[in-house]
Amino acid sequence: MEPTPTTVTAVTPPTPAERRLTVRDQFTVLGDLLNERTFHHVLAFGIREGWHCWEAGAGGASVPTWLAERVGPEGRVLASDIDTSALEDAENPPFEVRRHDLTVDPPPAAEFDLVHARLVLEHLTDPSAALATLVAALRPGGWLLVESSDPMLQPMACPDETGPSQALANKLRTAVWSAMATRTDLSLGRTLPRRLRQAGLTDLHVEAAFTLGGPTARHMQRSLVTRARPALIAAGSATTEEIDQHLADLDTTQLDIAVFPIVSAWGRKPLNPIARP
Repeated sequence: MEPTPTTVTAVTPPTPAERRLTVRDQFTVLGDLLNERTFHHVLAFGIREGWHCWEAGAGGASVPTWLAERVGPEGRVLASDIDTSALEDAENPPFEVRRHDLTVDPPPAAEFDLVHARLVLEHLTDPSAALATLVAALRPGGWLLVESSDPMLQPMACPDETGPSQALANKLRTAVWSAMATRTDLSLGRTLPRRLRQAGLTDLHVEAAFTLGGPTARHMQRSLVTRARPALIAAGSATTEEIDQHLADLDTTQLDIAVFPIVSAWGRKPLNPIARP
């Protein structure tokens, strides 16, 4: 008896235009999920008119736009990234845009009152070098706020797994993390306290949090799975039918989706740095 041939699903890679739309959508949903917490921290630092701020690895325009509104015309906001296309899409942006690679390029030639990097360090090959660049850009007494993901603190899409829909969501979330693990440190967030302390910052504070449930969390899950879809199918981690079923499940609003945990860590550059041996 001849063996039954295995059917391989052909996966059509997204076009450059489709990739850009997916990335823009991801920036939007991440802003909806994370901006409120980020802005809460920055307001607690006492941001005011005239401050100089650097949004490093900005991605989209939402955070630098908000910062520019707070510092006013007498202040300055620099938004940098390796890929500045989303920043350049903003119409008449109230901030400066610059291409900058945190692991290679020197810090900007300025001293900043605030430096912020969100969902950046975990994607870099040398996060320690990048952190040193961020700290070097601070003026004495300036604030550094770093926010990094740590999915392994709580990796499930549905912590309350009560049925097949929740089990499928968790299967696909696990597959997404496996696909990302080759290029992303999925446990970096928990290392931020140690990293900021070793960088010489003072007044350190750390907070870990994630959202559970709601339409924006479902939107985030849809964005994660849709972006990873070709890789999941190619790797055999999920079938087209499973992904389509999960996306349909998200439309029912019955899944309480958890957003991956975010660790926020902040500290100040000492006014009188201690000389290191």
